[in-house]
Amino acid sequence: MKIFVVGGAGYIGSICTEILLDEGHEVAIFDNLTEGHRAAVDARARFIEGDLQDRQSIESALAKSRPDAVMHFAANALVGESMQNPSKYFRNNIANGLNLLDAMLATGVKRIVFSSTCAIFGPPDRVPIDETLPTRPINPYGESKLAFEKVLRWYDEIHDLRFVSLRYFNAAGASGNFGEDETPDGTCIRDYIHIVDLARAHILALDSPKSEFYNLGTGGGSSVREVIECCRQITGRKIDIVEKPRRPGDPPRLIASSEKIKRELGWQPQFQSLDAIIESAWKWHQKFPHGYDD
Repeated sequence: MKIFVVGGAGYIGSICTEILLDEGHEVAIFDNLTEGHRAAVDARARFIEGDLQDRQSIESALAKSRPDAVMHFAANALVGESMQNPSKYFRNNIANGLNLLDAMLATGVKRIVFSSTCAIFGPPDRVPIDETLPTRPINPYGESKLAFEKVLRWYDEIHDLRFVSLRYFNAAGASGNFGEDETPDGTCIRDYIHIVDLARAHILALDSPKSEFYNLGTGGGSSVREVIECCRQITGRKIDIVEKPRRPGDPPRLIASSEKIKRELGWQPQFQSLDAIIESAWKWHQKFPHGYDD
């Protein structure tokens, strides 16, 4: 298949691109490089520097690439920042997403896999979180993703634009070649999912026979203290702790159920332990100690 990866120079998009190419797909990447890195673009992919704010730019790129499907990773995704600057999140995650959908319709591309978030649920009534729980986001980031999911549902109904929306929390780890320039984050319990397992879920979604929403996770959760202790064990290094108050808009405990995508699409994560996730990230950082500045 020919896949058009929006945000393909970012952490998740770059590794999805790598695996798509390894499996024989043809990939074009569209990215403005504000959050991504040019060095994270796989040399086998065709790179187009552009911005979703520019409807004409995205339409032109789609017309030239003529893809079978779009993977949409481009977004602002920091909960704390969204609580300080909601306008940025609503403009980038909703309005710019609409530019992408309209450009897809104009060029005859009728299939999209959307990178969403379990933050659309807010503090859940129960864990693990399955797809039947009510959506009550408590930050503009989650609200913006939920709004775009609703847009997708209407574009499917009105324009027959087929979508799969994948909702997940903390992507972590690395492939052999690509990883994340990581920064300290949060104090809550989260469901950490290996980036390679996440990428494979996106690829499976390309063949979904229907539009659908799926939650992705391991079904378990780790606190920040547990993550730090695991990092100490894997790296053999002393790691100091700086404790800060919980961020506004951050639910305390979020764990996803993945039973639906396992049942319907056959997704089977291969790296479910925190040790495996952190070990892969550590290997990447040892190989690239300065990240993409190497």
